[in-house]
Amino acid sequence: MRQRFGIGYDSHVFAAGRPLILGGVEVEHDRGLKGHSDGDAVTHAVIDALLGAAAMGDIGRLFPDTDERWKGADSIALLKEVRHRLNAASYTIVNVDVTVILEAPKLAPYIASMCDNVSRSLGLPQSAVSIKAKTNEKMDSVGRGKGIQVFAVASIGGA
Repeated sequence: MRQRFGIGYDSHVFAAGRPLILGGVEVEHDRGLKGHSDGDAVTHAVIDALLGAAAMGDIGRLFPDTDERWKGADSIALLKEVRHRLNAASYTIVNVDVTVILEAPKLAPYIASMCDNVSRSLGLPQSAVSIKAKTNEKMDSVGRGKGIQVFAVASIGGA
C-alpha cells in the first residue's frame, strides 16, 4: 500500500445570527462562522487535506460556493461524499490530525464529539482522528477574536 499525505486549511470570520458548527458539532457561542455552507471550518480543512492527499482538487472545486446546491449544506455530508469518492478511487483513509486556532470559545468540552463525528463520517476508529484547539495569544485578527483558522493533515493509502 502506497501512503500519501495531504494538508488542508480553512478560515472563516465570525458572523452574528449563525450557529457555530465545528466538526459537525454545534458549539455554544454568540456567533457562528460566515460561509456558503454551514461554515464548518474543521470539516472543510479535513476535506481539503483528504482531497490533497489523493490529488483530487479541493473543496471549492468539488462543492463551489457559486452553486446554490451547497448553500447551507451540512459539511459532514460533504465529508462523507469525499470519503465515498476516495474509496471509489481505491484509497483508504488512514488518519487525520486537526489544529483549530481561535481565542473563544473554549473547545475542550466539544472535542470528543467532534472527533466522534469526523471518525464516523470517515469510517475510522476514534484513535485515528485527532482534533486540538489552540489560541493565537491575542496576535492578529484571529487573536483578536475576529475569526478562526484550521489546519489539517490527512494520511491515505492505496492507488
